[in-house]
Amino acid sequence: MSEKKVRRIGILTGGGDCPGLNAVIRGIAKPAMTDYGVTVVGIQDGFEGFVEGRMRELSRQDISGIIGLGGTILGTSNKGDPFHFPTEGNNGIDIVDASARTLKHYKGWGLDCLIAIGGDGTMHISKKLGEMGMNIIGVPKTIDNDLGATDQTFGFDTALSIATEAIDRLHTTASAHHRVMVIEVMGRYAGWIALQAGLAGGADIILLPEIPFKWESVFQRVIERSTRGNRFSIVCVAEGAKAAHEEIVVKETDIKRTDPIRFGGIGDHVAHKVTEETGLETRVTVLGHLQRGGSPTAYDRILATRYGTKAVELALACQFGQMVSLQGLAVTSVPIADAIARQRLVPVDGEVVRAARAVGTSFGDE
Repeated sequence: MSEKKVRRIGILTGGGDCPGLNAVIRGIAKPAMTDYGVTVVGIQDGFEGFVEGRMRELSRQDISGIIGLGGTILGTSNKGDPFHFPTEGNNGIDIVDASARTLKHYKGWGLDCLIAIGGDGTMHISKKLGEMGMNIIGVPKTIDNDLGATDQTFGFDTALSIATEAIDRLHTTASAHHRVMVIEVMGRYAGWIALQAGLAGGADIILLPEIPFKWESVFQRVIERSTRGNRFSIVCVAEGAKAAHEEIVVKETDIKRTDPIRFGGIGDHVAHKVTEETGLETRVTVLGHLQRGGSPTAYDRILATRYGTKAVELALACQFGQMVSLQGLAVTSVPIADAIARQRLVPVDGEVVRAARAVGTSFGDE
């Protein structure tokens, strides 16, 4: 561990955007600049910009008034893994190891520490760069809330609020037209948004990646509701949900992405099958990027600010190789290696799932 005094801190936002990123940037830059006289460098467009050498020093004006701003003032990308970097080759796209270029930029910019804000992919990359000699601190970000070693990531609360409001709105039109409404929400491998939004919005069926569902169970539930006078049903499905003995529905594969598999289409698949097998009129709404756009909730603004200020504390104390973490009510830190050791999945017999079942919600596995 280096004991060199930290004078220049780099920040990047990796992977998909989410509400609260700017609040983290502000939480890092404001105390670093104002209280400690540290220069803060913003790396543009995530690891892609890091490899390509794009950065700018941030000013106090840059971080003024951004706490409630969605997106990220630095830009981001999910296609810039330095260890598997896509480049134009003679026969199309070649994947090369550009980590040495990344380390060269880190040293050339005179950085004493990099604070990487991102999810599982960003933390895996950060661990590898740390092993190459970079001083790294991680800040957990993913609206899927699936990063291990932290109780919650910022951005999740905002996505949950948006999904819940959408379900509330679908209730009225589903009731008016006597339809089955399928709403597809984000959640590749972990169904936290679908579970909690479905419970908060009163969904009749919730389909999660962690609980493979049976088609007959889904059909039976919507038919039962229709025949007993409830002439509509709400199905909330995570994008990574799948029927038992079937594969995950994939929209496309893109080798440029950190995770090449792009999920999407399960909502349409469920709606088609319900209509085909039950004869009930069914519509589908895919929330997609709406869940990660716009202003963060008050909770996410506060959590993001706490994460940012804690990251600065770790940097100034030269406690590198750590990721900021929420443990209970306290913001602390854990080794990045611990953070990526496991995904935070929905416990299939956890308290929230049991509560949902107790109020009559189906998970399609009965």
